[in-house]
Amino acid sequence: MIINSQNLAGLRVGFKTNFQQGLSEAPSLYARIATVVPSATKENKYGWLGKIPGMREWIGPRQVQNISEFDYSLPNKSYEQTIGVDRDDIEDDNLGIYSPLFKEMGAAVAAHPDTLIWPLLKNGFTTPCYDGQYFFDTDHPVENEDGTVTAVSNSGGGNGTPWFLLCTNRALKPLIFQERKKPQFVARDNPDDSNVFTNKEFQYGTDSRCAVGFGFWQFAYGSKQELTAANYEAARVAIMSFKGDRGRPLGLVPNLLVVPPALGGAARKIVQSVLVNGGESNPWANTAEILEVPWLA
Repeated sequence: MIINSQNLAGLRVGFKTNFQQGLSEAPSLYARIATVVPSATKENKYGWLGKIPGMREWIGPRQVQNISEFDYSLPNKSYEQTIGVDRDDIEDDNLGIYSPLFKEMGAAVAAHPDTLIWPLLKNGFTTPCYDGQYFFDTDHPVENEDGTVTAVSNSGGGNGTPWFLLCTNRALKPLIFQERKKPQFVARDNPDDSNVFTNKEFQYGTDSRCAVGFGFWQFAYGSKQELTAANYEAARVAIMSFKGDRGRPLGLVPNLLVVPPALGGAARKIVQSVLVNGGESNPWANTAEILEVPWLA
């Protein structure tokens, strides 16, 4: 192949097409538990997470809810991936090996939010959320009806393999994927570029900017106890009993049981089996959807 602007332009289009194929075909699950929040600045502040809005009887003047009670912000980070194509491979028309490589680049970009969101969920037992407590903790501060602060738990404790019961059917999901810049395919393929002159290498890459964080802890329950019907019931009761400040019921109904592949069988026995114990009706059948997540393995 003769290295000229026309052939290099065609090569760039081909690599970008491979990239887009991988991007569109790769599996991704993060959006099941994370709300995508657009970002237009260096970081986004989420002070409003301290208030879940609710109605009150209108007696006297309106009461404006303070949405800046907590100082919780997510700074965006930059990410990149770059592939170098040897000039000799272009001259020798030895380019077949690069097609699957650029497809894999696209697949990696599609999976990138998953590689951030799912480890964050798994580390929620040791990572703070907006109220300063760990996302899964035993002492989240909540005001009672009389204004006193009590400790509320959304953690089952334990030391085993973690599993999670989530409420994902509200306006905000349990986690946040903050998107500042969507992935873009870029190229340094001018024969006069320094990378070509110095290393005889044409470079193609992608980059993006984003951040991940926690939403309302009330929408999630995490446990490292054994995944049994009794522990599942405890998680379900906990979420459905959560209240906002001043004792206002939140009306949450969990709908998604998130497990690593190792707990898929136990999860199906609890929420998919209609009969248990040799013929008894299973009270938890179809009370939640199961989501097996390979990124939690």
